[in-house]
Amino acid sequence: MAHPIVAIVGRPNVGKSTLFNRLIGWRKAIVDPTAGLTRDRLYGVAEWRGREFSVVDTAGLELDGRQADSRAAIEAQTRVAVDEAQAIVFMVDVRAGLTAIDRDVAELLRRSRRPVVVAANKADRPGQEYFRHEILELGFRDVLLVSADHGIGVDDLLDRLLELLPDAPPVVADPEAASLAIMGRPNVGKSSLLNALLGDERALVAAAPGTTRDPVDTVLTFDGLPVVLVDTAGIRRRSAARDRLERFSLLRGIKAMERSDAVLLVLDAAEGVLTQDQHVAGYALEAGKGLVIVVNKIDLVPAERRRAAAWRKELAEPFKFVPHAPVVAVSAKTGEGVGGILPAALEVVGQRRVRVPTNELNRVLREAFLSRPPPSFKGRRLTLRFATQAESETPTIVLFVNDTNLLHFSYRRYLEKALRARFGFAGNPIRIVLRAESSRRSPPA
Repeated sequence: MAHPIVAIVGRPNVGKSTLFNRLIGWRKAIVDPTAGLTRDRLYGVAEWRGREFSVVDTAGLELDGRQADSRAAIEAQTRVAVDEAQAIVFMVDVRAGLTAIDRDVAELLRRSRRPVVVAANKADRPGQEYFRHEILELGFRDVLLVSADHGIGVDDLLDRLLELLPDAPPVVADPEAASLAIMGRPNVGKSSLLNALLGDERALVAAAPGTTRDPVDTVLTFDGLPVVLVDTAGIRRRSAARDRLERFSLLRGIKAMERSDAVLLVLDAAEGVLTQDQHVAGYALEAGKGLVIVVNKIDLVPAERRRAAAWRKELAEPFKFVPHAPVVAVSAKTGEGVGGILPAALEVVGQRRVRVPTNELNRVLREAFLSRPPPSFKGRRLTLRFATQAESETPTIVLFVNDTNLLHFSYRRYLEKALRARFGFAGNPIRIVLRAESSRRSPPA
């Protein structure tokens, strides 16, 4: 199921990124922060009362710092957020009151059909005079006083968002189809790569509609298996109106990613790895999606840098937070290596759907615990009682233990390596979730 999307919009310096970090922070008990990801992430997955939804910080879309404070740039971000998200958090500064930009954004949101929750931020000092009366004059039904920095009022904000968000729509109609999102920076060759994939002699191409508000995805059959190439902004035919918002198109890419099983992250071999490439890989990791790194334009680099083995070595450090991702080196222009993309991607999707026998899972984990016992903490040591694989699109292993606070991040990595060594899950993140032994519903078979 694709997560519904919540976009945080507003002018600079009202606390959007602070609220973003606060919302996705609720998820830290399930998935530890991963080293190697920069702090200015645009995308994350929040969990509240058993439901997950995607959060987008539109501050991360301001790629041109010189225009970050301009009214046109902020309104452009807001328009994209309104178009792609299922709910909007409109952030204002309750201490400073409303500005002209705040009022312009509010007017745009009023004309939209998206549900809006106003988060009047920085309300963290009792007795301080706030400009709440100005914010109420905007006419929005839901206005909440919050402090993103201290967490005040955030619970109420999350509760209201859950009431407004729709149920998650299905990713694809055909459960057997493998859905792949082609993502990457502008001008890395995403459209050329799509055309090269469709030019394969084994591909039978047909048109099929995506979700209601999405453009047409591309459906093909590869070696008898159905494959859906999920559209991103880079795949769409260009238009003058869309070009003006091209630098904000990553939000559309995230929406496409949410409907996919795996991401084909396209890099430019001539330019190498840039920060935004790492961000996109981080988005796939956050969403629990499979990942294949496709290095395009190898026809522009020396012969010794055209092999996938060379790129696996070169990408090991910048992508150390996704060591499970296979690497394919291609040239969409000449066709070199393109034939290896779909086999690699389908292997990742297949590994994603592996179901581990419970008895074998427990045997492997108990051997791992015996081979290298967990470190002790204040005289206590993590003890595994039982393990099972959760019913989830992302490979998720649930460990019933004596104390959920005793798993160190380094031991989590050790267990993940043990699971990969035995069960694979190549190209996919593995989520290890801890549960107290008392929450187990039934004894092992």
